Amino acid sequence: MSLRQAILGGLAAFGLLLGGCGDSQPAGQADAGTPPPLGLTPEQAARVIARVDEEKITLGDFAETLDRMDPFDRLRYQTVEKRRELLNEMVDLELLAIEAKRRGLDKTPEAQESIRQVLRDAVLTEARNALPAPAEIPIEEVRAYYDAHKDDYVEPERRRVSAILLDDEKKAKEVLEAVQKAPDAAAWGKLFFEHSVNAAADKRLNVPPDLAGDLGIVGPPGDKKGANVKVPEPVRAAAFKLAKVGDVYGEIVTYENKHYIVRLAGQTAGHERRLEEADRQIRVELLKQKMKKLEDDLADELRKKHKVEIDDAALAKVASPPATP
Repeated sequence: MSLRQAILGGLAAFGLLLGGCGDSQPAGQADAGTPPPLGLTPEQAARVIARVDEEKITLGDFAETLDRMDPFDRLRYQTVEKRRELLNEMVDLELLAIEAKRRGLDKTPEAQESIRQVLRDAVLTEARNALPAPAEIPIEEVRAYYDAHKDDYVEPERRRVSAILLDDEKKAKEVLEAVQKAPDAAAWGKLFFEHSVNAAADKRLNVPPDLAGDLGIVGPPGDKKGANVKVPEPVRAAAFKLAKVGDVYGEIVTYENKHYIVRLAGQTAGHERRLEEADRQIRVELLKQKMKKLEDDLADELRKKHKVEIDDAALAKVASPPATP
């Protein structure tokens, strides 16, 4: 667990902490426009529970992080000892931060870049609060996206391809004739194990005859999602010319000096996903688009508010770092 996560658990027993700090004076008031988290009053949230030089750790510091903590993690910090351990970790964190500043480490390029990243994320997180949750996106917007992208929700037919693979074309034609005379699965498996150059692997795995020579599943020619590196395009095309499972293509398919006898081993009909099936996926995609537009609009707005100058000539002269071997 990270230190940040551990600190979150410290507020699991507000009552004891409040009781222990009951005689303390408030260190300040919370911002009027931002109510304290987890039901604390401004006075309670401002109570100081530890000091490190001029830095203060308040009860509100615990509450703000606890509010974002996984409930199961909070259960680890129910005892006084565990709460004290968390508070000591917070103190140690402040001490290390003070020491880093004393050594000037906060001025290093790495530290400054980290700070910029944190500030960027804080601004974007605040901006994203205006976005709807996926479930809040109107169904009309979801339906419009679905109608405009219907091709994305059509699953073409899928076919499982088997093949007997040979190096010699003449021998391949002889085996094809034998397959055509006895087209059942048992005969196919027997001929595969007797003649295919890649039969050894299937033998070691004790593959049954009807699955012998399995190359995997493919979609129709032209379907990018249905490609399979084990199935050359001519073999794929031949598989989609077969009428039914168990059929063997009537010609030898030659590819890169290898000769394939192609068999259709399985078949799954195409399917069009209905709006109801695609609803959740579409909502997530729409939210991503809204988030991207929000970030782009924010960047454009900030560029109008601030002076930005880019020296393209200087940028063109920057040499790329050498590639890592």
